[in-house]
Amino acid sequence: MATAPPAPDPAELQEDAPASQVAERERAGAKATKKQLRGSTLLLAGRMLSLAVNFITQVMIVRYLSKTDFGIFSYGLSMVALGEALTTMGLDKGIARFLPIYDERKQYGKLFGTLFMAAGTVSTLGIAFILVAFGLNGFAGGSMAHDPHAITVLMIIICLSPLQSLDDVFMGAFAVFGKPRAIFFRKYVLAPLLRLAAIGLVILSNRGVQELAAGYVIAGGLGIVLYVGMLAKSLKADGLLPHLNVRRLEYPAKEIFGFCLPLVVVDLLFVVMNTTNVFMLQMFGSPTDVGAYRVVQPAAKLNLLVMTSFSLLFTPAAARFFARGDKTGINNLYWRTAAWTAVFSFPVFAMTCMSSHAVTVALFGERYASSAPILALLSLGYYFNAALGYNGLTLRVYGLVKLVVNVSIAAAVGNVIVNLALIPAYGPVGAGIGTCVTLLGHNVLKQWGLRRGTGISVLDPHSRRTYGSILLGSLALLAVNVLLSPPVFVAFALAGVVSLAVVRFNRSELQVAETFPELSRIPLIGRILG
Repeated sequence: MATAPPAPDPAELQEDAPASQVAERERAGAKATKKQLRGSTLLLAGRMLSLAVNFITQVMIVRYLSKTDFGIFSYGLSMVALGEALTTMGLDKGIARFLPIYDERKQYGKLFGTLFMAAGTVSTLGIAFILVAFGLNGFAGGSMAHDPHAITVLMIIICLSPLQSLDDVFMGAFAVFGKPRAIFFRKYVLAPLLRLAAIGLVILSNRGVQELAAGYVIAGGLGIVLYVGMLAKSLKADGLLPHLNVRRLEYPAKEIFGFCLPLVVVDLLFVVMNTTNVFMLQMFGSPTDVGAYRVVQPAAKLNLLVMTSFSLLFTPAAARFFARGDKTGINNLYWRTAAWTAVFSFPVFAMTCMSSHAVTVALFGERYASSAPILALLSLGYYFNAALGYNGLTLRVYGLVKLVVNVSIAAAVGNVIVNLALIPAYGPVGAGIGTCVTLLGHNVLKQWGLRRGTGISVLDPHSRRTYGSILLGSLALLAVNVLLSPPVFVAFALAGVVSLAVVRFNRSELQVAETFPELSRIPLIGRILG
């Protein structure tokens, strides 16, 4: 397992430094945290825009293609996702941690060497994945194995796999150098629009699924070309490009892969935790039970939308604090980001957990009313995961990969045991309980590891006000929904009112007006934010 690069003791730094230097360090830390929150909010807006465009694209594809062609295309995209997970090898996460550390320490040989090594590794593995796919007829199985049309489509679409892996690496690099606008444009505007253009052209030219697959691959290739140009321009603007010297490149393979490879195990364990319950539902129940569980899972995962959007810029920012030995800076970044995530994820939690019955029936019909408790349980688990902050990412920044792996193994084993005990007796609701308990336990373990391994407080004193207001708001909404069972539009309005009250109550902790001073000029929003 990799060990963290040595960092100076923050306590010693703060004791020895003059008061003026301590104050300057605190101002710099506050500025970096503000920059991270502004950039993350931009990415959240981009993520929501991307979801809308991708939804339109999905509808167009489903309506245009036949069921058979859509099934082939969807299967191909699943293979692309598999190839992306295998060929990225956790290097996107390694870049997010190590590049800012090398930049802070002015180790430019390692910085550029790591970037080239990551791009070269995922490209090589991606090509190998394509060759294996060609040798196995695109991983076609069942009836597709004897269908030349299906095999051709799979062969084309699988070429997207290395492009997606490179996309992950370059996106991590942009996050390191603080370019959220570039990520917003490339990932959340350009990429969805290129895919929308691909299906649009296919429809207008009356083409088929093969041309659509080719369009997706071409769109991915154009994105990579644009990323390379944008990254070179960014490095030049930051004054880093002149430090590129091919003769002085260093490739810290042992350090990088020692950190990244165990994280592949963590990702696989996460897959296990998300698939074993479905497998057991099928084994001990029926496809109907699987459907009752799976139908509400996407809605529950919306509780992670803010968290996943903020996570991209969190790791590089925390890694820079780590490289400087600024423990106070990391602690403040951690809890301010956690507060933002908890408060701005609360509206989704209020609807999907407290008003789970009204939401389930409104979205999926009365026949899925029995899935409402499952939605509430999954939402509780996912929201708890988001509201506690980026404990897992912070442990990775400190290089405590072994602890992350051990905690993930414990959670995966516990998940299997709980599901084996509950699913045969309680079916889909048992799977919901098992997943919720696993998510809660996993995060408690990570929070314990965070306190033990980094010294970051289990609960920041300034955050108690935030979590207390969220708890009171949740209980109030729960009481209203249990006693009155309001229709979905009333539940939606109530959730909105309570969410605004939570934002208003926590305006001093969130410092939204200071982070986004332009919002203060909007009359109603400015009044809410104080």
